[in-house]
Amino acid sequence: MGDDDVELEARLAEQDVFEPPSAFAEQANVADEAIYEEFEENWPDCWTGAADLLQWDREYDTVLDDSNPPFYEWFTGGELNASANCLDRHLDDRGDEAAIEWIGEPVDEDDRTYTYAELHREVNEFAAALRDLGVGADDVVTLYMPMVPELPIAMLACARIGAPHSVVFAGFSAEALATRMNAADSEYLVTCDGYYRRGDPLDHLRKANEGLDAVEHPVSDVVVVDRLGPNGDDFGHDLGEGQHDYDDLVAAHAGADVEPVARDAEDMLFLMYTSGTTGQPKGVKHTTGGYLAWAAWTSQAVLDIEPEDTYFCSADIGWITGHSYIVYGPLALGTTTMMYEGTPDHPDRDRLWQIVEEYEATQLYTAPTAIRAFMKWGTEYPDRHDLSSLRLLGTVGEPINPRAWKWYYRHIGNEECPIVDTWWQTETGGMMVTTLPGIKSMKPGSAGPPLPGVDVQIVDTNGDEVEAGRAGYLTVQKPWPGMLRTLYDNDERYVEEYWAEYSDTDSDDPDDWVYFPEDGAKIDEDGYITVLGRVDDVINVSGHRLGTMEIESAIVGVEGVAEAAVVGGDHPVKGEAVYAYVITEDGYDGDDEMRDRIVAGVEDAIGPIARPQQVIFTPELPKTRSGKIMRRLLEDIANGDALGDTSTLRNPEIVEEIRASVQD
Repeated sequence: MGDDDVELEARLAEQDVFEPPSAFAEQANVADEAIYEEFEENWPDCWTGAADLLQWDREYDTVLDDSNPPFYEWFTGGELNASANCLDRHLDDRGDEAAIEWIGEPVDEDDRTYTYAELHREVNEFAAALRDLGVGADDVVTLYMPMVPELPIAMLACARIGAPHSVVFAGFSAEALATRMNAADSEYLVTCDGYYRRGDPLDHLRKANEGLDAVEHPVSDVVVVDRLGPNGDDFGHDLGEGQHDYDDLVAAHAGADVEPVARDAEDMLFLMYTSGTTGQPKGVKHTTGGYLAWAAWTSQAVLDIEPEDTYFCSADIGWITGHSYIVYGPLALGTTTMMYEGTPDHPDRDRLWQIVEEYEATQLYTAPTAIRAFMKWGTEYPDRHDLSSLRLLGTVGEPINPRAWKWYYRHIGNEECPIVDTWWQTETGGMMVTTLPGIKSMKPGSAGPPLPGVDVQIVDTNGDEVEAGRAGYLTVQKPWPGMLRTLYDNDERYVEEYWAEYSDTDSDDPDDWVYFPEDGAKIDEDGYITVLGRVDDVINVSGHRLGTMEIESAIVGVEGVAEAAVVGGDHPVKGEAVYAYVITEDGYDGDDEMRDRIVAGVEDAIGPIARPQQVIFTPELPKTRSGKIMRRLLEDIANGDALGDTSTLRNPEIVEEIRASVQD
């Protein structure tokens, strides 16, 4: 690193606030800070602007019906079709422009471009095929697929005929597939023979068939995409009874023109199953009008997407990020959206930067976990490539620590790209807390203020707002268009899990209902929110109930700590003891001195009762591919129990590494 770079790094390290680059602010989709006041004064009618981004078959009568909280309804009386909004209305202006740029594996062999006209044609053909198989409006179709173009094609084909889709992440087990198909009473499956990971073909159909064997009701039809071609011959796949080849079905319906089914704004667009505290996945229900308006508006306002962009989100469509910010949001705005099948380090650690350069990507939306990996690999990899096409950077999935934020800003954005650090979840449908990149200052490590029209408060256990600088519980005080409507076939669990904690559940007054996403956070004097992580665990130490979020907040407050996860472990005297798993920042060692400072930090912030029994240093924490820490596995390690299922982890190898370090 040269002297100039050293001086620059030192300056960035000391900087706490960054202003939007002037060149970006001048062209931003949202450039007037008055939007915050306007939305507050005109709530809920402020959301007509989001609805105006869509094409309605029938105009809505009411923006918000809040007569039956928490079962809110948005844009009531309106009718539209999500597939038509993502495709048909763009054909005149964008028909010959790229809708999807797909980058597959092996490198340079399987890349495909779909123009809006080509995507529209194949979506129509597959929609006709699904309809002829018997799929009708309101039939849930399960999509168990990796990052191949046929996944968004299937999503949009389902939406076209009014059939909700339920995407199951391809990395999930056969048992997880069966559980979700059983819960949704889904009789149709779209899957594939396999896919590539780090250049090697993986057998996916075998896993799909195992899952189908465990489905408790008859499955009418299964559609199989031939992803591997001759490379799949070694797996010996033969399609069974009721199984159809995707290419054959599409060819048989060549030139089909399927009229989009007009859906009520409150009709279900898709189900997405997410993990629950009971171990049974929750079927989060998202509807057509509110969700699509929210995905489009946040894509335009936060990601600054314009039709001429080539927008790159590195997430998987098997998660909500891919739904909202690879498929529905970008395509509703008529832009070019990118899909990548592979991993960031195959065939080399510059693969993502190679893609950004080749396709001249204008935005990059990725996870802090990936950014920390890029940091460890070194700047030589992005330095190989011209990244000057990038206009905006974003992070999603978990909080990003300031050191990683500044590295991203300097080495990927060249100090010319604002960073939007976004907090949201499957249930919210889209972004809730983040800066508007053309307006707001950026504070590394802090997501930012709530979006205009979003009423987020940080409260204590009594529901009272906390003072600036204090930790508390993140709550949403008003409904928003992208919100989940309920849990599939389980209204009672919906109320209990999301609303009961801070609401008067006997009240009909919407002001008495508060949404609680079970995340901890703190707020500063400028209203910027730093999300601290999940609070769904309480440790009972000698009869004292301690929130893991509060302990984790104290640990992260110690200089040199990048991230922490706290769980309870069995203790013969105390009942439970505190086990802390800690990642240090670059340049800090996980040694006895650091351990002592962490223990002292916890005792100072909370008291000796919260003193960690053990502080275990680790380079990573076990996380799902959506960025959630798998605390159950950390509890297994603390208690010396057999490890639970690790199939959903993005980094399963770290679990054994942590267990070995604890045993040592």
